[in-house]
Amino acid sequence: MKAFKIPESVLVVIHTPQLEVLLIERADHPGFWQSVTGSRDTLAEPLAQTARREVMEETGIAAAPAQWRDWMLTNVYEIYPTWRKRYAPGVTHNTEHVFGLCLPGACEVRLDPREHTAWQWLAYRAAADLCFSPSNAEAILLLPRFIA
Repeated sequence: MKAFKIPESVLVVIHTPQLEVLLIERADHPGFWQSVTGSRDTLAEPLAQTARREVMEETGIAAAPAQWRDWMLTNVYEIYPTWRKRYAPGVTHNTEHVFGLCLPGACEVRLDPREHTAWQWLAYRAAADLCFSPSNAEAILLLPRFIA
């Protein structure tokens, strides 16, 4: 039996100094564009490690420690009913911790086709407009504050 997902996750806004943002399209919901997200593997896994692992798994990007920034933002949101079966019975909300990853420029990425089918780099406002997740869109709109 597969273990339930831990309702604590990371959201990683991958961006360039020019405010371009990487979005990836979910394989299980075509048209749902997002930044890299993912849950902790264990309760003891540090959130920064979760962020690095998820970025590597979802994009193939291995970034230097200096390129990462914990934005010290936390969102609590209701888990979409379609995904609640992945969590223990009665779990309805997730706590999401936001990180930024600044790359020198837009780059090619390697997707896991079971999770994501397409990727694109967009100006940050266009990326925010395309995100299906309100917390993801809000984080992207904060990007200029973290670049300054």
